Amino acid sequence: MPHIFEVGELTGAVKDVLESQFPFVWVRGEVGGVSRPASGHLYFSLKDARARLSVVWFRRSQRCVAPGGVDPRTGEVLEHGCTAELTEGTTVLVAGRLSVFEPQGAYQLVAELVQEQGAGQLAMQFEAMKARLAGLGYFDPGRKRPLPAHPARVAVVTAPTGAAIRDFLCLAGERGWGCAIRIYPALVQGEQAPAQVAAALDAACADGWAEAVALIRGGGSLEDLWAFNTEPVADAVFRATVPVVCGVGHEVDTSIADLVADVRAATPSHAAQLLWPERAALMQRVDVLEQGLFTAMGGLLERREAALGQVEKALRWLSPAQRLARMQERLGTALRDLLRAGKALTAQPRAELDRCAGALDAAFGPRAVARRQGEVRALALRLPRAARPLLREAEGARALGRRLALAGQAGPRGAAQALALLESRLKAVDPEAPLARGYGLVRVAATGRLLRSVAEAAPGQELDIRVADGAVGARVLDVRPGPAGPGGSGGPDGEAG
Repeated sequence: MPHIFEVGELTGAVKDVLESQFPFVWVRGEVGGVSRPASGHLYFSLKDARARLSVVWFRRSQRCVAPGGVDPRTGEVLEHGCTAELTEGTTVLVAGRLSVFEPQGAYQLVAELVQEQGAGQLAMQFEAMKARLAGLGYFDPGRKRPLPAHPARVAVVTAPTGAAIRDFLCLAGERGWGCAIRIYPALVQGEQAPAQVAAALDAACADGWAEAVALIRGGGSLEDLWAFNTEPVADAVFRATVPVVCGVGHEVDTSIADLVADVRAATPSHAAQLLWPERAALMQRVDVLEQGLFTAMGGLLERREAALGQVEKALRWLSPAQRLARMQERLGTALRDLLRAGKALTAQPRAELDRCAGALDAAFGPRAVARRQGEVRALALRLPRAARPLLREAEGARALGRRLALAGQAGPRGAAQALALLESRLKAVDPEAPLARGYGLVRVAATGRLLRSVAEAAPGQELDIRVADGAVGARVLDVRPGPAGPGGSGGPDGEAG
């Protein structure tokens, strides 16, 4: 589990780190926000174009040093004395230590010495040369070139011994992908320094080996850095054929070489930072690019796989085997449809044929033949019985004829008697005469044929029964054969009870 700081604990830790890292510093800036409370302490701020720093100058530290004297704490030769009469807008040099004011959690500079920074002779020379070179286009942003992204060969113009080159090489070993560095030695302070610096720059460009040139020097006073404010050095930087990064002095120090160079660095270490990115950031960038590559490759493979699937599907659809399979499927469907249509087409004639076959079987099949044979046998049995009355009637008619003949011989009266006798006999054989006595004539409704035997009837058959005063429709429910009475099952000429 991570340690959880209290506010005061964290502020105290920051104070310890800040005071240990910056035990004594010089800071140049413009005075602002001066406050003079009754305690005698001075509170003000130092500011420049980029930042503002709070300063506290305690009363016990407010002592003056005569111009040209030496500060006993630093050994510095002071051009101007200190003063407690600070005014807004004055540019001063403040020596002291960084600390943290814990109640407010703000860091501040605790001043030990405050020195006015006036515009001396060197400063006026600097401004004059700056104005002249600006008129010649030495500072024109359009002529300046960017540094290469990851230079593999860098020429360094500086003193071969000193803190600047050590800091530069230390950072160069920790940044970028690794590179080759050539040092072109030159004095960076003194009367011979401008010529040697210019010659070293020309040599670095003439060799054609380096991708970039770093011109570096550590901090110092205006006099110490004056070699980089000279015209020979400015000309050499201006005519350089490769990009030049200039890191001279500290961040507050600005030289003519800084202004002419393609890229200005605040310090020699900053020059190394501008030339090569941090190796950890590069590694992180490689990881990001690797992940992006994997993601892009995965997406590309997915898209290609999808496209391949679509092409494969299209090829399968257009392949002869698939085409033959689809044709076979359509043929099978057509055959099934044809069979269904054929069955539907023959179903009705088949049903009609079955109906006709059933009707033929019912009319002429074995059962119908057996029924007709039964009818023939019944008629054969009834024929003798029916013939005897007819024969008797015929015999009677002959006898009647003889009687009529005799009656005609006997006269009108005898003829009338004979006629009455014939009429009574005719009424006796009238088939409808029994109807008045409750008998009925039964006919098959479909054919009109008289029903003379139960063998001629079938269940469900429609019948037409004639009675004395009309006709009655009926249907056979069942057939129950029984013993025939005298003269058959019916009355004379098909009479049925």
